Parts: sequence; C-alpha cells; structure tokens
Amino acid sequence: MWKEIRDRESGKVRPNLFTSRIRSNRVAALQLSNHKEIVSPHRGSVNSLQVDLTEGRYLLSGASDASIAVYDVQSATDYEGSGLVARHKSLFVVDKQHEQGHKYAISSAIWYPIDTGLFITGSYDHYINVWDTNATQVVTNFKMPGKVYRIAMSSLVTSHMLIAAGTEDVQVRLCDIASGAFAHTLSGHRDGVMTVEWSTSSEWVLVTGGCDGAIRFWDIRRAGCFRVLDQAHSQLGRRPPLLERSATNKGSTSKSLLAGQSSSVKSRAPQKKIAHGNGSKQSAVSRIPNQVKGSGRQRLHPGMLSSRDRATAHYGAVIGLKATEDGMYLLSAGSDSRLRLWDIESGCNTLVNFETVRLQTGKAIQLAITQDSAHVFVPCMTAVKAFDVWSGKTFLTFRGHYEYVNCCWYNSQDQELYTGGNDRQILVWSPSKMIHDETDEWRRKGQAPAQDQDNWSD
Repeated sequence: MWKEIRDRESGKVRPNLFTSRIRSNRVAALQLSNHKEIVSPHRGSVNSLQVDLTEGRYLLSGASDASIAVYDVQSATDYEGSGLVARHKSLFVVDKQHEQGHKYAISSAIWYPIDTGLFITGSYDHYINVWDTNATQVVTNFKMPGKVYRIAMSSLVTSHMLIAAGTEDVQVRLCDIASGAFAHTLSGHRDGVMTVEWSTSSEWVLVTGGCDGAIRFWDIRRAGCFRVLDQAHSQLGRRPPLLERSATNKGSTSKSLLAGQSSSVKSRAPQKKIAHGNGSKQSAVSRIPNQVKGSGRQRLHPGMLSSRDRATAHYGAVIGLKATEDGMYLLSAGSDSRLRLWDIESGCNTLVNFETVRLQTGKAIQLAITQDSAHVFVPCMTAVKAFDVWSGKTFLTFRGHYEYVNCCWYNSQDQELYTGGNDRQILVWSPSKMIHDETDEWRRKGQAPAQDQDNWSD
C-alpha cells in the first residue's frame, strides 16, 4: 500500500483520470431531477440530511416539527407520469406522537457509521436519542445542558462509540453509546458550540466551531485543544505533494548541516584564542535561557492561557464545518458570510477567495463535498451554491426551494445531491438521465419494480 502511495506521489502511477473526469462531468450536469422525487412527510423545516455510510441507500432526515423519516433512495415506492417519475415515500416516520419522540425541533440526525441498525438524533428539547431502526425505539438517551445544535460520529471509528455534541453550553460533550454516560467534556469555547466535525484521517481528532468565532482542534485522548485556527495566520496556495516536500526538507536539512558545519568551523577559531577563558563559559550560559524559553514555548498550549487561545476563524459564529475526504483541508462557514479553506497540518488560512455569498446567521448549516474534494455545496439563503474548492469560484447554483435552505448531502454512490429547507421539501438534484429499457418494461406491465426485502443491518 505504501509503495503504491509513493509511486503515485512520484508520478510513476497516474490516478484514474477517466473516473475523475466522469465524476466531474456528472457533478457539472446536476439539475433538479425530473425522474426522481422524495415525498417529504415533514410539517416543519428540514434541518438535517444524511445517507447511510454503509450501503449509500437510506436517507435520514430530521425536521423542526420533531419528526424523523427514513427513505430508500434506490428503490421507489411507486411511479407517476406513466412510470417516468419514481416517487420515494418514507419507510417510516417518528414524530411527537411517538411515546419516546422528541418534543421540540430536531436539529441534527445521523446514522451510526458502521451499521444502519442505529441512528441518533439531537433536539432543541435538550436530549440526544439513540434509536433502534428495526423497532423504532430509543435504546438510550443523553440529557444535555441546553439546545443541541449539532451531533457527529467519526466515520473511521474502530475503538470508541462516542457522539460529539455541540450545544448552547460552552463545553463540548462526548456521549458514549456503550456505557450510556458522558465520556468527558471539552472546555475552551467562550460561547455555545454551533457545529462539530470529526477528522477524516483520525478517529481521535475532533473539530468544533463556536458562537465565539473560534475553531478548535481536539485530541480526545488528551486534555485541552491542541490548535486554535487564526484567520490572520495564512499561506497562499495548496500544499505540495508528500515526496516533493520530503525532498525539499532533505535538501534544506543538508544545506543547514553544511551551513552549520561551516559556521562551527568559523566559530571554533576565536574560541581557541580564548582558551581556558570566560568565552566558553559565556557561550554555554547564553544557551541556557534560549533552552528555557524554547521549552516554555513548547509547554504553552493553545487550549490554555496563551495569546493564541483568543484567536478567531470568523468575525461571527462558525455555523458550518466540512473536512475534505483526504483529511488535509477544512472548510468553514461563518455568520459573517465568509467561507474559508484551512490547511489542517499548518493551521493556516489558505486565502482562497470564495465569491460573495449570503449565509444564514441564526442557525447551523450543513455543508456537503464531492468525493474528490473538488467541489463544496453550501446552502446560501434560498439557493445552494457549488464552489470550486481551490479557486473559490461558483461552479453551479441550484435554485428550487421557496425558502431558506438548511442542509445538503452529496451521495457519492448515486452521484446525487439532496437538499432540505424551510419550505419542508427535500429536493433531489441528479445528472440528466435517459429512461432505461428496464423502466419501460415496468411501465408496460403497469407495476413498480419489486423492492428488496432486506432487513436493517443487525
């Protein structure tokens, strides 16, 4: 595996350009679907959407009327227009009438990452519920200190079952499904936490965005955050490839070694003249304060009392976060109507100039990104805009909702975009598609295709 990565970095093995080109073309061809429709049962604004990460088949939605719904996006419930339009009705709905249902708006609904047998919801009623999909019953719940703005679980998880929760409280809480209790809390924000996002390269790293404008990185195995992003700390352009950087580092280290050797040769000459004098002692003493200062700088922690602790990533609240698939970059959206792209390794603002947008200010929004991390989808008031991640230019604009859009999810398997908004609708955006002969056969027979009778994952 490592050999393949090295070969690809060095250019010996070229990536599958054909696949990338096809995906890019399909993204460019996204439009409001004329052959697929999701029938929303919600009577309030749709706040959260997610397709399961195991099969890429079941769409989960949560709304402000405290209802949750699940849809099969691959198998239609029925057909309209002589079989030309596939309608996808909800497989089941849980609302306020359910004895264990939420009482107030659902702000976030997510699938358990490795199994469709569980899903998790967070609500303004201060509760996080873990649901058994088969029985539609709550397995366990967690009482939070305030409204739940966003919940998240790591897609790479192998060693823990933690739900990260951002609430109107200043502390981020980690809820352990295995024990049914809080694992621990993360302290550092000075206001409520609007959004949380797990790293796509490590199951231990969590990123949080707060109403204080700060974006903090946490290693959940240690106390305190290890990085606070600063919008003034910037660098231009993308990071060079791994091998190119290692080569330049080797070159710089060899140059520095040569320079060090020459300087040491030069510095030895005067020291020989002051043999057994105070010169050698002074040089040794002069190094000690530097070492102390250096060790002091290393001990200073961004999550503790340091100057960097008050750094901000946005002038307003951080309302959206999305990490790229390779885990190298982070996209953030703020109530200051700014989008920023961050280099995660250096913590720098890459200064990508995203075209002017208007974003909501009162609630968190859900961003989506393509599998190749080339385009990001951002809810911008009543529209959704697709931006080129590296240039910041608007790639596409999707207009179809009548009110503000709150969330979007890109299904890389079907290469479709799902969006939900205050108009209670869930819209499907898909590449233009020819009607297959198979569909014509179903239409002639006057029946819909047989649905899979598979049960939820155990």
